[in-house]
Amino acid sequence: MEKNEKQSCAIKTSVGGQALLEGIMMKGPFKSAMAVRKPDGEIDISTWDTKKLTGIRKIPFIRGTFNFIDTLIQGYDCLMKSAEISGQEEKPDKFELWLNKVFGKAAGAVFGTIVTILAVVLAVGLFFGVPALIAGFAGNYIENKVALSAIEGVIKIAMFLIYVIGVSKMSDIHRTFMYHGAEHKTIFCYEQGLELTVENVRKQKRFHPRCGTSFLLIVLVVSILVSSVITWENVFVRVLLKIIMLPITVGISYEIIKFAGRYDNWLTKIISAPGLWFQNFTTQEPDDSMIEVAIAAVKPVLPENPEDAIY
Repeated sequence: MEKNEKQSCAIKTSVGGQALLEGIMMKGPFKSAMAVRKPDGEIDISTWDTKKLTGIRKIPFIRGTFNFIDTLIQGYDCLMKSAEISGQEEKPDKFELWLNKVFGKAAGAVFGTIVTILAVVLAVGLFFGVPALIAGFAGNYIENKVALSAIEGVIKIAMFLIYVIGVSKMSDIHRTFMYHGAEHKTIFCYEQGLELTVENVRKQKRFHPRCGTSFLLIVLVVSILVSSVITWENVFVRVLLKIIMLPITVGISYEIIKFAGRYDNWLTKIISAPGLWFQNFTTQEPDDSMIEVAIAAVKPVLPENPEDAIY
């Protein structure tokens, strides 16, 4: 039995990860790792030091925003690398060829920045602008501002659910969600103190209370409460103020999911229930080859002392 397999014990661990294209990224307290299945069937594994939050970035209700931003940046970087390693990277189009010609080695970073900006603009338009406009129209008939905020929030959550359920039907996304399930099962196996084998991992649940998609759902719910204090006099001003207050929403949501993941009681079960249900769509049952990748990704990040990874 390998050293990291012996270190498993029944704890709630801070070790977590993200599904990639034909792979998984795992983040431990000291080390992070990425395991990706190559076209020849071999598993490519890379490791690096985990970036720690220091100073003001560790303060409750502030740390959530920094953690969220770091996760997005690292997640995108790993996703792009997994596409290249797994052989799923598409051939560059004319625009990408032009970027390569103009920016050289920096073309990848420039392209990633452009894609990120476009994605943010699209997300703001869909999940901030559209619900506010629809709820604003309802304001012609409803005067209660809290009720309008609730309507806006319900529309936002419905759009998010429809989007995720829709993309889950795509074959590539479905496979990624299978890797997501493998990630959760592997974490559960470690938390229960079992040896990290395919057989042991396969028996575990794929629904985990500390999942990132559960966090996004909590963000949407908290945003209803935060936005209830924002003016409805001008829809565009409202959207702008909601964007400005997004760090507050994320900070509150982060503390809520940490609380829910740390304790087991009636309150945390209520908090976790919607996210666990939502994982019916964002996780799928993995095959054994995906579980092998998840085990390969988690072993390098497990600390020698399991208490260093207590959540």
